[in-house]
Amino acid sequence: MSTQIEHQEHRDHFIPIRKADVIKALVESGELAEPDKFRQLCRLLGSIFHHEYFEQLERLRDDYYYFNPQLDMKMRFEPEVLDKAYADLTDALTKVLKGANFVELSATEIEDAHRERPFLRVAVKAPVKEFRDVRFFRRGRHSTRMQIRRWFGLYRKSLDVEVFDDIVLLVAMKSLSAMKHKWEFRRMSESGIRPGAVFIKYFRNIRCMDLATLFPNVRVVMSNFDRLSFWVPAVVLGTPMVAKVVSTISVLVIVIGFYLGFWAAIDQMQTTAAVGAAGALAALVGFLMTQWVKYERRSLKYQKRITDNVYFNNINNNAGIFDYIIGAAEEQECKEAFLAYYFLFTAKEPPTEPELDSRVEAWLKQHFGFDIDFEVDDALAKLERLGVLIRNGDKLSVVGLDDALARLDHRWDNFFTYNQAVA
Repeated sequence: MSTQIEHQEHRDHFIPIRKADVIKALVESGELAEPDKFRQLCRLLGSIFHHEYFEQLERLRDDYYYFNPQLDMKMRFEPEVLDKAYADLTDALTKVLKGANFVELSATEIEDAHRERPFLRVAVKAPVKEFRDVRFFRRGRHSTRMQIRRWFGLYRKSLDVEVFDDIVLLVAMKSLSAMKHKWEFRRMSESGIRPGAVFIKYFRNIRCMDLATLFPNVRVVMSNFDRLSFWVPAVVLGTPMVAKVVSTISVLVIVIGFYLGFWAAIDQMQTTAAVGAAGALAALVGFLMTQWVKYERRSLKYQKRITDNVYFNNINNNAGIFDYIIGAAEEQECKEAFLAYYFLFTAKEPPTEPELDSRVEAWLKQHFGFDIDFEVDDALAKLERLGVLIRNGDKLSVVGLDDALARLDHRWDNFFTYNQAVA
């Protein structure tokens, strides 16, 4: 039972199939007597959704104006205006992402992913408290097998790693009024970041364990393994050097004092001992510096891996994301509406909502091989809003193609009605 529940939780609403491929597969199923009219129906539905989402795109652009990182640093707005604009921005963005079948990750999921780093031996520190808000949205997931190499490649282990197909990250910086320390503003200014700016980033194919590396200003810090590899050799090999330096430190002080003029004379033995002490001290300092350089080299290696992960998987940023996610939301809305209408129209008997859901999911599995949790309630809500769905108790059906085309065309023609006044 637990395996089945886990499987259900991992099924997404996202339909990773092109809209054109869905229409083609539905038409080629041979259940439609008038396939051209069905294609026209799909075209009208797509046009209506495109028009409706255009308003959301304009709203996103307007709300984001106040938080664009490229805005002039000298521009200031009233806190009330910014609070309202931020609430509108996050509300509009969340709705569009939901329409595109993105799911927001909870704080627990992010923390769990942060703790899992089998491929990254160093610790990663993400300064979450430095930001006003941090939110992750993901869509689609798959597993891939990767190998862990340890002990210079002598030890290898294969692991199944969960990978998110798409990730949208929203990071809101603190406003001036929310900063409690001057160093926060100074650090932000040195980085060329506007207080209150909102960064929106879109990534593809991000391993679950790498979510923490997507944060701005993420940095590599010493892990427990690094601390042991640094301090154990330092203690083991450095202790004899320290003992030698301590035992002759008084002689070294006397010799230094002689050259500074504090003592009138020193003997040959003291000079020889001081040279030995200076050599031991130099060796100790050199050894510690070598250990530190090794750690720095390892840190740079993993920092480069983090940078490469962000660089090569980053698809779009900030306002440029809006066009993409609006298009993705339109695409998902269309595919859900196409599938719901088709399977209601071609049904021999009016199905119930669960029956329709099962038929669509089975068809997607059979034709495309994707195990998808079809969002049947959302698809039916769209058809009902557009006036083509018929409910008879718990039984569902749709109006015919001619009637549906007429109703959708009427809705399209009446988005703007100014020409009626001219006539």
